[in-house]
Amino acid sequence: MSSLLERIGLRGEAARPLSPGMFSYISPPSHPFNYRLHLRVEPDGSGLLVVNASTVLHLNQTATEYAYHFVTLTPREKVAEQIAKRYRVGKPRADQDYADFANKIQALIETPDLDPVTYLDFERHAPYTDTMSAPYRLDCALTYKLPKGAPKAAVPTKRVAKELSTTQWKEVIDKAREVGIPHIVFTGGEPTLRDDLAVLLMHAEDHGLVTGLITDGRKLADTRYLKTLLDAGLDHAMIVLQPSKEETWDSLASFAYWKEVLNDDIFIAAHLTLTKQNAKQANALIDRLAESGISAISLSANELALNDKLQTARDHAAARDLPLVWDLPVPYSALNPVSLELANPATTLEFAKQTPKTHALRASSHPVGAGHAWLYVEPDGDVLPGQGINKKLGNILRDEWKKIWGKAKRLKV
Repeated sequence: MSSLLERIGLRGEAARPLSPGMFSYISPPSHPFNYRLHLRVEPDGSGLLVVNASTVLHLNQTATEYAYHFVTLTPREKVAEQIAKRYRVGKPRADQDYADFANKIQALIETPDLDPVTYLDFERHAPYTDTMSAPYRLDCALTYKLPKGAPKAAVPTKRVAKELSTTQWKEVIDKAREVGIPHIVFTGGEPTLRDDLAVLLMHAEDHGLVTGLITDGRKLADTRYLKTLLDAGLDHAMIVLQPSKEETWDSLASFAYWKEVLNDDIFIAAHLTLTKQNAKQANALIDRLAESGISAISLSANELALNDKLQTARDHAAARDLPLVWDLPVPYSALNPVSLELANPATTLEFAKQTPKTHALRASSHPVGAGHAWLYVEPDGDVLPGQGINKKLGNILRDEWKKIWGKAKRLKV
């Protein structure tokens, strides 16, 4: 592929970009890798390819065209003919370049832990620098309600006085699909307290969107309930672990059961917040999580004094081959670090400065990508750059997308 791109640049010839749009492919259930591809073609011809909701490739114009043909299953000989004609190159070279591209994508599908930059030598744009038409992901806080007995937290309920109905949340999903957002994450509060969670998952599935869930896991300990979510199309989940609550551990066992029974490749992560009460057992907890079969771990601490313990825990997670997840919103609870920001912004700022770079935080305490790679929708439809970043960009149901996204791109978080 790189040789073709260089030749186009040297000759100064570029074809008219493909028409912008969103294109998806979901492999049939019988496929051994059971994968999903989502391609968003931008107005300038560049593209965003999401592989299995975990790898995001920023493609230039030619790579975007190859991706379009790969996703839409264009026969290989047709691809060579069209590329050769559009870019005035020989058909054999166009065919070989497409084959190279297809092989690299296939490697990502079959080996999801590969790094596309260092291993596959993809030519791509740097993330967050392009003029994107929409973020990669929309985080939807369905409710700020918490289960009975859950630790109280600084949830912004005074600002959010009502929740969207099922029909209105479906409209949010419709809008996400319309503007080209391929990935929806349902969070809260506790999203499983919404009786319509499976309905909303199914609605997103009908649009071909990737869906995730962030939960305390209590209800998912019921294997029958979890099965309804999996049947509705749930692709990945993060369990916010409460070590003293066996229900949260049981939820991991429930996922492990269905992964084996259904031969499902659902991605499961766990979030562990270190506290004074559990810090000494952190390594043992991480060992138990690793043995539960989770795919990744998210770590945080609820006070500055535990920062050294946090780094030690991260090192131990790395030793157990547990990748670190840093950019998903953890539901509001007493164990959510965002609560620190709501209670004492100065403390959170200092904590962010001292937090190791592996946590991928800005000095403002917010993950890199908030407001650009993803946006956060509150239970009433108000849009924020990210969880805990209290800068309203508009309401996703009342305001035009162009206005909301325009504000997001101008905002520095």
